[in-house]
Amino acid sequence: MKSFGTSGRVYPEKNYVVLRTEETTDFINRIKEGKYIVLFAPRQTGKTTFFRLALQSLTKEDTNYIPIQLDFQTLRQVTPTTFYDELHYLIRTQITNGIQQVDYISFDNINLFLENTKITDHLSMVRFFQQLQNLLDNESHRPNIVRVVLLIDEFDGIPQSVVSDFLYSLRQIYLSDEMKCPHSVGIVGVKSIAQLQYDRSISPFNIQAEFKLLNFTLQQVEELYSQYMHEVGQDIDYEVIQNIHKQTAGQPFLINRLGQILTEELKIPKSQQLNMQHFAKAYTLLLEEDNTNLSHLITNIRKDRRYEHLLMNILSSDEGVRFNLRNELINELTTFGVIKKDEDGMCEIVNPIYLYCIIQAFKPAVNGLELDYFAEDNIDGFRAYLNASGEVDLEGVLDNFRDFIARAGYRILQVSDTPQEYIGQHLLLTYLEPFVHIIGAGMYIEVQTGRGKMDLLISHNQKRYVIEIKIWRGDVRYQAGKRQLAAYINTENALEGYYIVFDHRKEPVQLNEKERIDGVSIRSYVIPVIQQQPSSMSI
Repeated sequence: MKSFGTSGRVYPEKNYVVLRTEETTDFINRIKEGKYIVLFAPRQTGKTTFFRLALQSLTKEDTNYIPIQLDFQTLRQVTPTTFYDELHYLIRTQITNGIQQVDYISFDNINLFLENTKITDHLSMVRFFQQLQNLLDNESHRPNIVRVVLLIDEFDGIPQSVVSDFLYSLRQIYLSDEMKCPHSVGIVGVKSIAQLQYDRSISPFNIQAEFKLLNFTLQQVEELYSQYMHEVGQDIDYEVIQNIHKQTAGQPFLINRLGQILTEELKIPKSQQLNMQHFAKAYTLLLEEDNTNLSHLITNIRKDRRYEHLLMNILSSDEGVRFNLRNELINELTTFGVIKKDEDGMCEIVNPIYLYCIIQAFKPAVNGLELDYFAEDNIDGFRAYLNASGEVDLEGVLDNFRDFIARAGYRILQVSDTPQEYIGQHLLLTYLEPFVHIIGAGMYIEVQTGRGKMDLLISHNQKRYVIEIKIWRGDVRYQAGKRQLAAYINTENALEGYYIVFDHRKEPVQLNEKERIDGVSIRSYVIPVIQQQPSSMSI
């Protein structure tokens, strides 16, 4: 039986695979046209799987193409001599394998050439390809039919000492009227050529055709999970598939990882439909685990302390942050796959799962205020807000949060390693997490519908509650936020909505309102969070 794959490449004979038919056709057409193609995207987005499957489709369709697939991942620290020795070995091995699939070419002379010709530097590499093409043309007796395709994976692992000359040589081959080997080149990596360190006085590779490999669409996620349902016979509620796409924004690793948890690790009988309760469990397990994708995310955003300020501005600022790849931090976070450019040209966290993990990474594990969560007469803690019939009193939970902030007073400013402008959001999430865990609910950070706010969705006993979190930016925006929340509640078929606005002004005003807007009930809180220590007030 096949499985959802998360360990490197996926294989159609072993794993459920999104075929990306349109993208494959586009890629093959570019190869046939002799294009030089580049794809630079974050790790675990399916680049290697896509290109290798596309090359398989090409050679199955037309055996006149000989693919050479290289991987520079382990070559970063080697000397130029070692690099070109390894390059020659890999090229020779794959041409030997590929040429055997072309039945009208004599293999003996080509094998002799491969054994006796060396690649020692970029110049000998150019001569090697020129001689190889001449030999292929002569041996086949069908000139210009056999075409070599060079695909280089993990290109940013190329040693810095050779990258410039290597790229100039490929450029020379591409622009030559006589040399057409390799016929097409594909370069795949994380860092773009512009980010590699070489002499930029003249761009050596401005002849490439960039290929964009987007995340999975909802239709492609349906395709992937339909393969499972067809093979196993277990039904999956369509709402589950929608939420998988929504929470991952189509990120291939996360989609497959959720598939693994749902279909293997939860041990749900195959006769039972996978529903939203199962999804909530799988989603929670995903957020709590330390898989390679989320580990890479956290490692990358902790590389520079400045990332926290930028990311929290993206999350919390009404104005947003303009997407600008010339900004060092924005460029790096884009390379890591943390942020992207939205439709309005602003920075956006790539998916809600990453958004949740980013907030988790920057908030303290213990804020030192946990003992102040409840008033002295509350001996049941969070369980006091769950009645005998299992209904959640979320209004009571949030009323208590408001009172907790008042009880804690100026001490909220003393929470370590937390920027003051974001302390309200941090404290609310830290406060809600044990509540959600105790009652067995699911909590999701939803796709944002506007800047400067965060949407939480709590799901319990098939009921949904929406919490919108913002920072006070004036009454006009405060009122507009209510209308946005009402619209969002209607799209989610939620039970009710809660609007929490943290007021950081020197003279904040606390507000508590309950009203109906566009047919839905909304409870609004404006909570003061900036308070001076008593000692500083007397200075």
